Amino acid sequence: MAEGTNEGGNGSRDRTSPDEAALSARLGSLDQRLSKIEGSRNIRTDQSGNEQEAAQAKASAMAVGLRLSSELVAGVLVGAALGWGFDRLLSTSPWGLIVFLLLGFTAGVINVMRAAGVMAKQSERL
Repeated sequence: MAEGTNEGGNGSRDRTSPDEAALSARLGSLDQRLSKIEGSRNIRTDQSGNEQEAAQAKASAMAVGLRLSSELVAGVLVGAALGWGFDRLLSTSPWGLIVFLLLGFTAGVINVMRAAGVMAKQSERL
């Protein structure tokens, strides 16, 4: 009986050894798969970070464009309103509107150039 117990004990050890080997192999395979998945997640995160930066840059460029266009439109509208007001007060229609419309356009272009020049200087500093 003692021998049967020893054989059973050795048999259980033999069974655990292949089980342990199989378990180690499964753990190794799982580790490799997790490493691949983690690596692909890091790549996706880096790409999404670049996409976010591109979206922010695009939004910033749109903001600058909107600002520059509003500078020009505001200059023209203010010039037209002042010219129309002078024409109504002094009865010099249409000369006040023409002169102040041109002055407003000139002021708008100068404001755009100033704003664009400031933006260019800031981008050179970076």
